[in-house]
Amino acid sequence: MKQPLAYIHPAAKIAPSVVIDPFVTIEENVEIGEGTRIGSNVTIMAGARIGKNCTIFPGAVISGIPQDLKFKGEDTLAIIGDNTVIRECVTINRGTAARGKTVVGNNCLIMAYCHVAHDCIVGDNVIMSNATQLAGEVVVANFAGIGGGALVHQFCHIGAHVMLQGGALVNKDIPPFVKAAREPIAYAGINSIGLRRRGFTSETIREIQEIYRYLYLSGLNNSDAVERIEAELPATKERDEIILFVRNAKKGIIRGYV
Repeated sequence: MKQPLAYIHPAAKIAPSVVIDPFVTIEENVEIGEGTRIGSNVTIMAGARIGKNCTIFPGAVISGIPQDLKFKGEDTLAIIGDNTVIRECVTINRGTAARGKTVVGNNCLIMAYCHVAHDCIVGDNVIMSNATQLAGEVVVANFAGIGGGALVHQFCHIGAHVMLQGGALVNKDIPPFVKAAREPIAYAGINSIGLRRRGFTSETIREIQEIYRYLYLSGLNNSDAVERIEAELPATKERDEIILFVRNAKKGIIRGYV
């Protein structure tokens, strides 16, 4: 672990097996788990909690202070789970008083030049392609895939297993299991390929498609569509996840394709 050309604060808690390349800066109040590798010119600032077997490529900045004028220097965290890869020049800011932490989960791939702003929650197995930009307090659920250059407005929620088109401008919530594309952003069908890859059965995929027919093809508003779904379709884990998402969508969900 010892790297004479790196600056490592003596109070940082770094597992013995961590590999640190030259010209790395690691501040105090940092914890890094076993098996992680930190590439050259990475800056890891106070409040970082990095899990096991991660790889952080050159130029990344982890746990920088929020780009939020409401931030008053409060003691907050930036948490990265196990087995996550953070590519070149990614920036992940720590939290504010709003949530107290920014989180990137396990087994994620955050490609070059992505930005994860203060208080974002990124789930497990998420892929963020190059130059994706998440504004403050965005939530990205497990297994979501975000195309390169996507811009996600603050407070938006991207559901589990979503596939989002590259270059998308996201200002509404995107419910789980769907593809979102076009300009302005709209529902573009079910992410059936991704669901099959993750073991969803054909029957379950058909059930999800039927739910979204009610939401996007029935002519009903969202509230009426949800009531019909509950009354007419059998209860399943996926059905209830979609209903809960739609009911809790503070920004409203993306529109159907016209």
